[in-house]
Amino acid sequence: MKRQAPQFDALDTAECPYYLITRASLAITAILKKSLAGAGIGHVKPAYLGVLMGLWKEESLDEALGKLGSPGGMKIADLGRRAGLEPSTMTGVIDRMERDGLVRREDDPEDRRAQIVRLTDEGSRVRRAAASAVDAALGEAFGGIATGALDGMKGVLRKVLVNTERGTVE
Repeated sequence: MKRQAPQFDALDTAECPYYLITRASLAITAILKKSLAGAGIGHVKPAYLGVLMGLWKEESLDEALGKLGSPGGMKIADLGRRAGLEPSTMTGVIDRMERDGLVRREDDPEDRRAQIVRLTDEGSRVRRAAASAVDAALGEAFGGIATGALDGMKGVLRKVLVNTERGTVE
């Protein structure tokens, strides 16, 4: 039997999931900006975090696999998928991240049509401070919410990503 889709009152801001998610996202982004600036890394913008997390994860995998000295990095298309960003958005984000000294683009030696994004020394250096700033901001935003409720919320958001064909969260 097919399950009936939930009904929403899109005109009631207290009950509309879209409105609540958007408002919560904006509020958390404001806290993140303040936390990153307070950590002395105001050049790391909340919009950069998905890209940085993808590159930091790749860098950690390279270290764990003993690829020290390898140039690392990811193709822009792969990084965009991991960060959940459209190609047109990725271009602007990478432009700003390059300007802020966090990443650099290089031609892919194996594919002339592609570019690889690599962390700069600065992009690697800010990793710990950014993680601490994000943890502090999320602690502030989600303070007083039970672990079980947070786990449930994350599960719901992952399911929304699958339902909207935005893939899975790595």
